[in-house]
Amino acid sequence: MTTAMLPADPGFDDVLTGFQRAGRHRPDRVVVARSADDVRAAVVHAAAHRLPVAVQSGGHGQGRLLDGGVLISTRELTGVRVDPATRTARLAAGASWQHVIDAAAEHGLAPLSGSAPGVGAVSYTLGGGVGLLARRHGFAADHVRRIDLVTVDGALREVTASSDPELFTVLRGGGAGLGVVVAMEIDLVEVTTILGGGLYLDLRAAPDVLEGWRRWTTTVPEEMTSAVAMLVVPDLPVVPAELRGRHVAQVQLAWSGDPAEGRRVLAPLRRLGPVLRDTVREIPYTESASVFDEPDRPHAYRSENRLLRELDPAALAGITRAAGPSAGTMCVVGIRHLGGALARPPATPNVVGHRDAAYSLMVLSPIEDDLDAVVDLHRRLIAPFLPAALGRSLNFSYGALTPAEVREAFDPGVADRIAAVAAALDPAGLLRANQPMPRPA
Repeated sequence: MTTAMLPADPGFDDVLTGFQRAGRHRPDRVVVARSADDVRAAVVHAAAHRLPVAVQSGGHGQGRLLDGGVLISTRELTGVRVDPATRTARLAAGASWQHVIDAAAEHGLAPLSGSAPGVGAVSYTLGGGVGLLARRHGFAADHVRRIDLVTVDGALREVTASSDPELFTVLRGGGAGLGVVVAMEIDLVEVTTILGGGLYLDLRAAPDVLEGWRRWTTTVPEEMTSAVAMLVVPDLPVVPAELRGRHVAQVQLAWSGDPAEGRRVLAPLRRLGPVLRDTVREIPYTESASVFDEPDRPHAYRSENRLLRELDPAALAGITRAAGPSAGTMCVVGIRHLGGALARPPATPNVVGHRDAAYSLMVLSPIEDDLDAVVDLHRRLIAPFLPAALGRSLNFSYGALTPAEVREAFDPGVADRIAAVAAALDPAGLLRANQPMPRPA
């Protein structure tokens, strides 16, 4: 049974609180949905009263905040059903990647999940989805077979390539603001284990680690998906002793081929500098969170992101210095290697943008008091890379964007194409996406 909550009701604030704590929605009513019919009823109510509507599952990438209106929480919709014969999974709107990973593993299969399995699988996929198997299999959005969508007229639509080609195309990669997704059917792949983990290198002793990693990425096969995170590790008791207080490059590795070959491919990385910690090992895919080893504690954060055609060695050297101990504001620099299957068009077209990007660059900081200092640092760190920038990734943009900035996530003409579909489905603009999708130019 659906639960409709008002601000005075016990637990109202708890439902609003997602993983991202930099801000929260301020609706007049929250609907905790437990079925597609609950979602339909909430949308029909909002449309009848011309109220704005937003959706929250885990609340990881929260950007634009709802002020008034109706918030639909899908966090109770976590069901996953795997069909091993077709190697597919049907997942409900609130399912996390860990829900899908665990269900698929029982059949020797895995989804194209991301680095943080606690993230909502549906929202991740609608934004494109660059995961641990990405260079071998492409974007998560490339492997969607069906989307069940509630539109503002209260209809529940089963959207496929044959039933509604245009809507199916723009949902995958640009789906925010087109309706409320209640379920999705995706492809799975035959993966049970990977060679994965992190190499933590000392940047004070070896400041050229990022350039060494860049050169290495130009040589690796598609079975290797990797990234590097650079940060000054806090000097705290909860941190492994060998990392405390150090300026560290964490090279994050996921190899989906033969383990012996994977060890040979990654061997040059161990020669880039002093290895403070080495967690690379064969792991079941159910433990894929250990590859990036990202914090799972909710907190407030902000980021800047760009998709790049190349990495300039001088810019890499500059960001290593500027984001280090002298930065003044804590930040994490994350660079992901793209290419491979990500660069190839999918069998069924979608609107994932900038497939020719070779790298993704993100700068992220926790927010405590001085947001202006964080924004200023991020702009300074990103600036040297802008000559090679193709656009940005919405999935890695934490914080509200302008409509013009949202357009930068798509290839020319695609934002207008998405906006035209959105205007036809929701002419009053009641659906409030996480980021403000532009209306037709």
